[in-house]
Amino acid sequence: MQLPAAAGGGNPGRRGSIAAVRAGLRVAICSLLALLAAGAAVASAGAGPWAGASAARPPIVKWLIPFGPKRKHEMAAYSERHYGEHTWRLVHPRVIVEHMSEASSAEAVRNTFAPDVPDVELHELPNVCSHFVVAASGRIFELVNLRTRCRHTVGLNWTAIGIEHVGYADSDALGNPAQMRASLRLTQWLRCKFQIEVKNVIGHNESLSSPYHREDVPSLRDQTHGDWRHSSMRIYRKRLRALGPC
Repeated sequence: MQLPAAAGGGNPGRRGSIAAVRAGLRVAICSLLALLAAGAAVASAGAGPWAGASAARPPIVKWLIPFGPKRKHEMAAYSERHYGEHTWRLVHPRVIVEHMSEASSAEAVRNTFAPDVPDVELHELPNVCSHFVVAASGRIFELVNLRTRCRHTVGLNWTAIGIEHVGYADSDALGNPAQMRASLRLTQWLRCKFQIEVKNVIGHNESLSSPYHREDVPSLRDQTHGDWRHSSMRIYRKRLRALGPC
C-alpha cells in the first residue's frame, strides 16, 4: 500500500517515522521468506529423492502374462485347497507385499511367470506370479490385472497384491532412487485405491506376522521367504508415510 504524501512538503519527523516502518516491514518480510525457504529445504531433504510422489496413478506399462481359462481354473482350485474358497478373483485386497525378484531384468521376471507350469519350489499349479514388477530404471510393468489372484506369498494370495523389484537384495531397491521412487508411487497409488493402511504394506519376510495370513495346508503354515526383511520394510514404510495421507 502506498502512503499519501504530506501537504506542503510534510513534517520531517513524520516522514522519518514512515521510512522506519517501511524498513521494518522489509526486514520482517525477508526474514519470513528465508524461514519458509529453509523449511522447504529441510522437508525435501528428509523425504529423499522420491519427494513429490503422490497418490496419483504412476505411468504403468501393461505387459500381461497369459492368464486364460485354464490358469484361472487352476487358481480357483489352488484357492480352495489353501483358503477354502473356489475362486480366482481378487476382491478388495487388504495387503500389499513387496518382493525382490532375484533376477536381473523385468523381462527375466516376466519369463519366469509367463509359462503355466508347476513352480520350482512347491510344485503346484498355476505357476507363481506377481501383479507388478519395478525395473531398476524405474519403469513399472503390470503383469497380471488387479482383479486376479496371483501366487506370490503363501498364506496371503487370497487378499494380497504382489510387487516385484528387479534385483537380488533389499538394498538393491532401497539404494536405487529411480526404482525406489517408482515403487513408492506405485504402492501409494495402490494403497489409496484400495484403502490399505501403511502397516499392511509388508515385505515377503513379514508374511507370517500379517493379521490376514491364513493357510489351510499344515505343512505350509510357517512358509515364507527372506526378502524384504522387517528392518528393510521399516525404512520403506517410513518413506511411504513421508508421502502423506491419501
